[in-house]
Amino acid sequence: MEELLSIGELARRTGLTVKAIRFYSDRGLVTPADRTTAGYRQYDLAAVARLDLIRTLRELGLDLATIRKVLDHETALSDVAAAHAEALAVQVRTLQLRRAILSLVAERHSTPEDLNLMHRLSNLSTTQRHHLITDFLDAVLTGDFDGFAAVRQSLTPELPDHPEPEQVEAWIELAELTQDPDFRTAVRRMVDDYRTVALRPDLVAGIRDQVRPALDAGLTPDSPEASPFITAVVTRYAEALGELDSAELRHRLADVLETANDPRWARYLHLLAITNGWEPQPPLTPIYTWTIGALGATTAGEAERSSLGGQRPSGSGSRRPLPRT
Repeated sequence: MEELLSIGELARRTGLTVKAIRFYSDRGLVTPADRTTAGYRQYDLAAVARLDLIRTLRELGLDLATIRKVLDHETALSDVAAAHAEALAVQVRTLQLRRAILSLVAERHSTPEDLNLMHRLSNLSTTQRHHLITDFLDAVLTGDFDGFAAVRQSLTPELPDHPEPEQVEAWIELAELTQDPDFRTAVRRMVDDYRTVALRPDLVAGIRDQVRPALDAGLTPDSPEASPFITAVVTRYAEALGELDSAELRHRLADVLETANDPRWARYLHLLAITNGWEPQPPLTPIYTWTIGALGATTAGEAERSSLGGQRPSGSGSRRPLPRT
C-alpha cells in the first residue's frame, strides 16, 4: 500500500510551511491523494516532488499561472526557462545601468542635473545611441580624405547587447563627452590636422618610436641629450611636408601636438576601447608632452642665440611662446 503523508509530514519532507502547502493545494497545484475519516488531507510521495518543483520555480520568479502550465504539461519547462532567462537578463541589464549611474554619481559628486543627464543617456535605445554617436561623428569628421570610412569606424563606440558594468559606465561617460561643444571643436582641429598630413598616423607612430627611447632613458626635454631625438622627429616631419627644419616648422608641429594632446581625446579613446571590448592602448600623452617640451626648449634656445646676434628667430611672429618643461 502506497505511503500517505499528512500535511504536517509533507511540510517536514519539503521544508515548506503547512500554510504554504495548503495555499498550493487550495489552488489545485498539488492535490490530496486521500482524506482521513476526519477529513484531513493526505498526500502521496508524488506530491513531494511536485512541491519541490513548485518551490524551485517560485524562487526563480515564475508566477503561479505559468507554474500550473508546466505542472500540467501544457507548456514545456525548457520554453518557460528560456523565456524567464531572457526576462531576467533584461532585469540584470537594468540593474547594471542603475549601478553604473549611481557609481558615477558617487565618484563625481554629481549634481541632480548631471544625474538626470546620465539617466537619460543610459535609457537610450540602440537606435537612439546610434543617432547620438552619428551626430557627433558627422560634426567632427568634416570633409573627405583617404581612409575616411576606416577612421569613422575606428572611432565608433558600439555598446554590446549584453554589456559588462564597466562598459555601461564607459558608454555613459563617452556619450556625455560627445555632447561637449568645446570637445567637438578640439576634435575637428585634430581631423583638420589629420587631413592635411600634419597628424598622419605614420608620423605619429614615428614620433612615438623616436621619443620613447628618450623617455625610457629619463632624459628631460630641455637637456642637451634630448637634441638628437627631437631633431630626428622634426627631420621626418619636415620631409613628409616637403619643407626644411626651421623654428616656424617646430612651432607648427608643437601646435599640432598640443591639439592632439587634449586629455579629453585620450579619455575618449580609452572609453571607446572599454565600450567596444578592445584592449586599451597606452596613451600618447607622455610622448606628446615630452615632444612639445623639447620643441619649445630648442626653439627657445634658437631664439636666445638669435637675440644675442641681434636677430629675431624665424617664424616667431605673433605665435605664443611654447611651454618649457
